[in-house]
Amino acid sequence: MAEDNTVFIGKKPTMNYVLAVVTQFNRGSNDVVIKARGKSISRAVDVEQVVKNRFVLDSKTTQIVTSTERLKREDGSDTNVSSIEISMKREIKEQKQEQKN
Repeated sequence: MAEDNTVFIGKKPTMNYVLAVVTQFNRGSNDVVIKARGKSISRAVDVEQVVKNRFVLDSKTTQIVTSTERLKREDGSDTNVSSIEISMKREIKEQKQEQKN
């Protein structure tokens, strides 16, 4: 999967990121990855749920990976920061029809 299909979550309002994910799906991407660290993790989960339940109803979450990243502080000491990576996939209409038959 290309990095173009990755949406990095930050401090902007949730709907900004929802629009970014929906735009990726509408441009023809079948896979989108949502990434966040620290306090933005809850916003990433919100984005995934809003996209899946309100905008791209034929999408599903395929994988959720949590990890810890070690970062340097300004004073030179190390700190641990939690991160999450949520992979979403859009089911192609042809696949749905094959499953029904």
